[in-house]
Formats: sequence, structure tokens, C-alpha cells
Amino acid sequence: MIESDLLQLTLIVALAVAGQAIAARTGVPSIVLLLGLGFAAGAGVGLLDPDELLGDLLVPLVSLSVAVVLFDGGLGLRLDVVPEGAHRAVLGLLTAGIAITWGLTSLVAVPLFDLNNDLNVLLGAILIVSGPTVVLPLLRFVRPRRRVGEVLRWEGILIDPIGAVLAVFVFHAITTGEGLRSVTGAVDFLVSASVGLVFGAIGAVLLLWMLSRGRLDRHLEVLVTLAMVLLAFAIPDQLREDTGLISVVLMGIILGSQRRVSVDHIAEFKDIIGGLLTGVLFIILAARIERGSLIDLGLEGLAFVGVLIVLVRPLCVALSTLGSRLALRERAFLAWMAPRGIVAASMASVFALQLEAAGVPGADRLVSITFLVIVLTVVIYGLTGRAAARVLGVDAGPADLE
Repeated sequence: MIESDLLQLTLIVALAVAGQAIAARTGVPSIVLLLGLGFAAGAGVGLLDPDELLGDLLVPLVSLSVAVVLFDGGLGLRLDVVPEGAHRAVLGLLTAGIAITWGLTSLVAVPLFDLNNDLNVLLGAILIVSGPTVVLPLLRFVRPRRRVGEVLRWEGILIDPIGAVLAVFVFHAITTGEGLRSVTGAVDFLVSASVGLVFGAIGAVLLLWMLSRGRLDRHLEVLVTLAMVLLAFAIPDQLREDTGLISVVLMGIILGSQRRVSVDHIAEFKDIIGGLLTGVLFIILAARIERGSLIDLGLEGLAFVGVLIVLVRPLCVALSTLGSRLALRERAFLAWMAPRGIVAASMASVFALQLEAAGVPGADRLVSITFLVIVLTVVIYGLTGRAAARVLGVDAGPADLE
């Protein structure tokens, strides 16, 4: 391992940029290359050890980075430009789709892994989330038609905070002994969602007020926006865990949908920062993967991921998009696109550490199972997504490209 912390940090950034630059020249999905580079630098040749490098700051830094990426994604979720026929599909995926994915994933884990029922339910909740760190790079690479692309964009960005809050609810139900059917837990979930929404709305109103006064230079507007996003994430997150994710997404949606203040220059800057942070997050994630932990899952791990891809996701899409105006080929493409990313990895890591400390048997397997799902779904969807869009006839034509 490189002994110098400075060189390790520099290598992380360099690999994050190199992976995206190589992807742009070769046509390989950037997140696939980033996973490969990070794994090679970590478990491969042992140059990086993010846990030792960042220590207790690892989770806060990852959380703040995810908050910026989610805000960046929220800026692109303009309420006035949702394509016709997409509203019902998005709503279905974020309600029935979440319930179906959660339930089926938990059930599939039962015969494959030696986990108790509570951990199976927690694993299912963790693997609900997809997220903009994986979905947005894949959409840029695959370039599907606008309507199906917007459905995936809305689902990927909104499902992160919803899934995170659900996972926290399950985690607290396990650790407090209240049980998963506790009425108190349901109330806590609603309170958490409300806290996130309130702080997101307050943050958006304050930021728009500052931007509308015209007293800030353009570069200061960007810096003020960044500071407000971090505050809107950190403050509610201290009050109720993971509510900051809801807050920053709502901030982004409000800011991107309003027409009072121009935010085009902020969006451009966020694209650059968001791309860099996504690259850094994937390098850190991949460098933390322990080769032996994935291999130890064996055929059971491969079977688990296989069932998620060929059964759980297609069934989720089939049922949750019933009655929508999406064509069959669009629904088929949605069924072939459900990668997992950084938020799932960070939640699994944090929960496992606390559950292990509490003496819950099998908690350490949450991390290896989650990482295996992330690696395989990113690689499989990344390498097949463009071909799937072409075969199904949902790849973008000239009119769909921005």
C-alpha cells in the first residue's frame, strides 16, 4: 500500500478522471472501468486502502458526496417536462415497485444465505436503492429514448432517499427490538420523510432568495449553492438519520423546476462536480471490496444476483407499470435496468458494523452480498444496456438527443 496519504488521495482522483476519459474514448461504460480500476488499485495490487486512509471520515465524506450527486440529479427532474405517459410508471415504480422489490429480494435471500429473518428483510431494504451514481452514467452511455430514460432518471434519483429511510427504519426496528410491524416504526418513517421535505423546502426557498437578489457573482452563486446543499443535507440528517437525502433531492427539484432565477450555470458546474464525485465514489467503493469475501459467497451469491436480474426486476416492472402508457418494449427495457450503487454499499457497511458490535450473527455478510450485487449489476447492465436498447428499439434517435 502507498504509505503517503497525499499520494493515495491523488491516486483516487487520478483514477476517477482516467476511468471516465478512457470510457469516452473506448465506448466502454465509465462505471465498469471505474470499478475495475478501483478494484485493481485496492484488492488487486494493494495501492489503496480507503478505510485506513479516511478512517472515521469515510462515511461522512461519502455521504456528503452522495448528497451533491443527488442534488445534481434533482436539478434535472423538472416537473414541467416529464414526458407524457411517464408519470404513472414513475409513481408505480416508487410505490408498488419498492414493495415488490423489497419483499421478493428478502424472500430470495432466505434459502441462499444463512441469515435470520430480520437480516433478510434488512438486506431487501438495502437493495431497493439504485441511485444517480449508477443510473445517470448508464443513461449517458446507453442513450435510450427520452420517455423511458426519464422514467429511469426519476426512479433512480427518488428511490435513493426513499429506500435509505426505509432501510434505516428496518435497522432501528432490529436494534431496538420493537419489531418490523411496530406502529411506532411506521410513524417514525413518516416523521423522517416530513423532516426531509420541510428542510428541503426551506433550503430551496432560502437559496432562491439569495440568488434572486443579484448581489452575488456567478462563481459565488455556485459556491453558495454548494454550501446550502451541504447544510440542507447535514442539518436534517443530524435530527433524523438519512432525511438529508430527501432534503437535497427536493431542493434540486424545486430549483430546477422554477423559472424565477436562472440556474443554468449552476447546473453546468454541478455536472462537472457530480461527474468527478461519482468517479471518486466508485474508485473508493471498488478499492474497499475484499476479493475473498465475494468468492466466499460462491454459487449462492451468483444465484441471488441472477434471480434479482431475471425475476425480481422484471416482475417489479411488469406489475408496477400496469395501466401506464409505456409500450411493451419500453417496459421490457425498464426490466433490464436496475443497477445498485454507492448508497446501498454505504448503508450495508454502516449497518453491518453496528450489528456486529451488537452481536447479531451473520451481519458481516450484508456487506459482501451487497457488494456482489453492485459489482455484477453494474457490469451486466453496463455491458448489455446499449445492445438491449437497440434490440428493443428504444435507443435514442437524433430528436431524442440533447
